[in-house]
Amino acid sequence: MAERDYKSEYNKFQSSKKAKKKRAERNKQNRKAKRNGIIKKGDGYDMAHTKNGVVKKKRSINRGSKSDQPGDKKARGKGQSKNQPKKKTNK
Repeated sequence: MAERDYKSEYNKFQSSKKAKKKRAERNKQNRKAKRNGIIKKGDGYDMAHTKNGVVKKKRSINRGSKSDQPGDKKARGKGQSKNQPKKKTNK
């Protein structure tokens, strides 16, 4: 298995102005939520961008939610199902 090229990933996706702005907003919401006691360090929650704005989500669930974040589809490449091998049909 090939190693990930983190530098090119950053240059490709995370370094854009849009991504930086989103990350800054998420960090700001995380700090605010910690200050207000909504989330705590080590509780397994963080703030996530969704269709309904920034909400509290479990970290394990907040990893590539295709339903909440259309940007994730773009990052992974649209049409993931197209690249899947065809199912064999029994005749």
